[in-house]
Amino acid sequence: MAHFIKSELTALGAEIELRELGKQEGTDVDLPPIVLGRYGSDPKKRNILVYGHYDVQPALLEDGWDTEPFQLVEKDGKLIGRGSTDDKGPVMGWMNSIQAHQKAGIELPVNLVMCFEGMEEYGSDGLDDLIRAEKDKFFKGVDATCICDNYWLGTSHPVLTYGIRGCSYYSVTVSGPSADLHSGIFGGMVSEPLIDLTHILSKLVSPQGKILIPGIMDMVVPLTPEEEKLYDDIKYSMDDLYAATGSKTNLFDTEKESLMARWRYPTLSLHGVEGAFSAPGAKTVIPAKVSGKFSIRTVPNITPRELDECVSKYVNKVWKELGSKNKMELKLMHDGMWWLSSPNHWNFEAAKKATKAVWKVDPDFTREGGSIPVTLTFEEELKKNVLLLPMGRGDDGAHSINEKLDLINYINGVKTLSAYLHYAAVQPMAGA
Repeated sequence: MAHFIKSELTALGAEIELRELGKQEGTDVDLPPIVLGRYGSDPKKRNILVYGHYDVQPALLEDGWDTEPFQLVEKDGKLIGRGSTDDKGPVMGWMNSIQAHQKAGIELPVNLVMCFEGMEEYGSDGLDDLIRAEKDKFFKGVDATCICDNYWLGTSHPVLTYGIRGCSYYSVTVSGPSADLHSGIFGGMVSEPLIDLTHILSKLVSPQGKILIPGIMDMVVPLTPEEEKLYDDIKYSMDDLYAATGSKTNLFDTEKESLMARWRYPTLSLHGVEGAFSAPGAKTVIPAKVSGKFSIRTVPNITPRELDECVSKYVNKVWKELGSKNKMELKLMHDGMWWLSSPNHWNFEAAKKATKAVWKVDPDFTREGGSIPVTLTFEEELKKNVLLLPMGRGDDGAHSINEKLDLINYINGVKTLSAYLHYAAVQPMAGA
């Protein structure tokens, strides 16, 4: 993917470098390179940094996809395939914008600075260090940043995003026997790792979504009447939630409560168990070693290290109370900080005008429940505003089966990205 992006952008006339990052920590595996690029170098123009990622979530046909996940299919006005909306489609959108300007004979109104990475889905390994090292070199002179890696809140109304949650991802591993055992021979005679692990996981979060780890909610910024009022005019209905999930399994009955749970409160999700039997059929095995994976989405003012302390203290307490003879290990796999900005900035105003020009409506200003680790790093290191300008809809199924991007969102998305560059080129910088 990195070499594909390089070849496409080079053909369009951009200056491209593949920046190697070394090995993934604790392995002999090379990290995928970061694609750094520039299109235009006019000192009279503003420099707009655009970010995206070319890596995707894992996908297999047997997961339940209707089509091969890595073969793009156009059907019923939708582009279906892994990465169509997260985030290969939007990355291609920036290329299409350059291409469209060239074919129309219109000069790009800004200098485009590009940063496309290949480890976003695993915590953006290596990217933070690169940004810090290059802030006064490659990224010098950037006036604003635009990230196209999130989604509309629903399916019918465009949004601009000024806040995202962080994410801390953990594994808890329980091991006992030296090898898998026959349950008919050893069942009832040994402590089973999977039983212990299931007990631990059941103590992390309630079926109603309440985090059971003490201390986490104490770090959350209290809700003010002013903030609560911001939710009143958001164009979102419970039907949007039903459509996006394909079910009516909502934990809350109102739009406001649902959005607050998604945007401004932390959540804990269980993701899976590694090492346990999961294939079709019946296998009477006692797994010797199992690892449960869970993550916590973080919000202001939860800090990763304080969160680690709360999680470690609680999990070890639960383990001690269990009294098992097995061994348990808790590990932080990766983390990323939350980000909250202000939409009262010329960068957002340019995106608002672009959205209105293409979609004929004013966008809603929203926060996002997902995580984009690099957002805060760009803002802190470059000292410039960061904008999230989504292309896809809330029902695109990112990270899920049958991920899609509506064709109209792709086409109008490219138009919106292009219009944004034109408005960003001339928008007065008051509030920068």
